[in-house]
Amino acid sequence: MKKLMVIIIALFTTISINPNITMAESKLDTPSINSEAAIVLEANTGKVLYEKNAEKSMYPASLTKIATAIYAIENGDLNDTVTVSEKAYNTGGSSVFLEEGDEATLKQLIQGLLLNSGNDAGVAIAEHLSGSVEQFSKDLNAYLEEKAGVEQTEFQNPHGLFDSEHRTTAKDLADITKYAQENETFNEIYGLETLDWDGEKWDATLYTHHRFMREDPYEGVTGGKTGYVPQSGFTLATSASRENMDVVVITMKSSTKDLSYEDTKKLLDYGFEHYQTSVLKPEEELPNVDEDYQLPKEISYTHLKGDSVNTDMDESGMLSITNSDGEEIYSEQMEKVKEKTTPPEEKQEYDKPKWQEYWTLFIFPRHFWVTEIYEELHGS
Repeated sequence: MKKLMVIIIALFTTISINPNITMAESKLDTPSINSEAAIVLEANTGKVLYEKNAEKSMYPASLTKIATAIYAIENGDLNDTVTVSEKAYNTGGSSVFLEEGDEATLKQLIQGLLLNSGNDAGVAIAEHLSGSVEQFSKDLNAYLEEKAGVEQTEFQNPHGLFDSEHRTTAKDLADITKYAQENETFNEIYGLETLDWDGEKWDATLYTHHRFMREDPYEGVTGGKTGYVPQSGFTLATSASRENMDVVVITMKSSTKDLSYEDTKKLLDYGFEHYQTSVLKPEEELPNVDEDYQLPKEISYTHLKGDSVNTDMDESGMLSITNSDGEEIYSEQMEKVKEKTTPPEEKQEYDKPKWQEYWTLFIFPRHFWVTEIYEELHGS
């Protein structure tokens, strides 16, 4: 009994002295955040790594501009000249200080929209592409449903100024951002830190409003957008990449700007510290998979770091990748390897000698043509 007590006391003392010694973690600890809604999405695989009220209908504020930007890039000519209307000039909130009658290219307006959160640029874009803000909103909603697969998004304007019917979800915003970042031009603008603005009435240098891209840089950050109206609280979209991981984080309705960044940093750290994205190529041999089958393309799947994954294939050729708990994390239809066929050897054709070439053999005696050939070769 005394020996047992000594062991218990020694173990307790060791743990007290070195609190880093822990038992095997039975469940992944998820971060506690202030924001009312949030999501962490791995963009390559579409796997959701974290969510909180991700499908709750909310006001997005200026995160709307991510959708407006990708719509304009894919449906307009970036070199078009846009003339600023009175309505665009009178739009309130953040702006790039456009005046009625000013002219700018569509690309410049998209840059001002994302980098300086220009509401005036948003209206100018909408009117140029659809004739009015109202028609643009209808066009935008139909586009987002088709291209990004959103299910709970209904935008009433191109900028996110408050409208009680202008709503979306953290999940839809993550899907919109994921889709937008598949476009090279969008990424180029979304990732800008500064931009020299050459306006008709003024010149300036625009700076991104996102802290993680300038004053408080986060490792691997690739782009971001801020948002705020009183009804929405502080909203924030952030994208970052490390190794094979491309992560999109959306936080909505934070009570302060600082808390929105604290939450976002927690969620980014959580994603990168606990998850990884692995890649399988068609030529790789997989355990429990018939060697006569192979993947039709390169695939990616996201899983917990250090967690063992298993591959298996059913009779129909469907590949299943499961984690250590047996949960399926990816599936893909395999294709049968085509048998390599060796082309038949081509028969070489030789010119058959004609009978006339041998006629002398029949006319002259054997000793004659042998003698003649010998003398011709060796001289007479």
